[in-house]
Amino acid sequence: MRYTGSSCRQCRREGTKLFLKGTKCFTEKCPVERRPYAPGQHGQSTARRRKASEYAKQLREKQKIKRIYGVSERQFRNTFERVSTLPGITGHNLLAALESRLDNMVYRLGFASSRKAARQLVRHRHIEVNGRTVDIPSYLVLPGQEIRVRAGSRENGFVQQAMEHASRGASPSWLAVDRDTFSGRMLERPTRPNIPIAAQEQLVVELYSK
Repeated sequence: MRYTGSSCRQCRREGTKLFLKGTKCFTEKCPVERRPYAPGQHGQSTARRRKASEYAKQLREKQKIKRIYGVSERQFRNTFERVSTLPGITGHNLLAALESRLDNMVYRLGFASSRKAARQLVRHRHIEVNGRTVDIPSYLVLPGQEIRVRAGSRENGFVQQAMEHASRGASPSWLAVDRDTFSGRMLERPTRPNIPIAAQEQLVVELYSK
């Protein structure tokens, strides 16, 4: 089941910014900045906290990565099982597969301010892949494929706002963006050094290997 509660509570639970709320995450209104402790009535209490076990650390890392990409438990597990048979480092392959999801690509290209907003754009048929409308957020984009905002959706205020904010930063090196045509493409499959998230994916591999 997909989480439908407060995105900011998820960040506070993990003790770090997961960048789930778009531009709000970069302002002083970010709850992680204002309340840097876990949510709930015992969030500020450190006396009751025990040293986390190895299993607890592995579980928290899995939850953090799952929340960053906004995928369900089943989607996350299926992705792991699929990449576990591929050559290379399983943890790196896991992150590369999650990065290759269409909703994440729409976010990375700057067409949406968050992955949640990107999923909405995809589901509402605002996005094309190689000229064909795709409304499946989990669609895996391949190197060379073009992602484009549909012509009739380019005046969407949320898209315009997201692109204005994205223009202030650089896209990952494995992506090419043409903001004039509201399009972009994956130049190559992302590698771990080029995936800008702070995660210990090896802990997830250890968790699922038990």
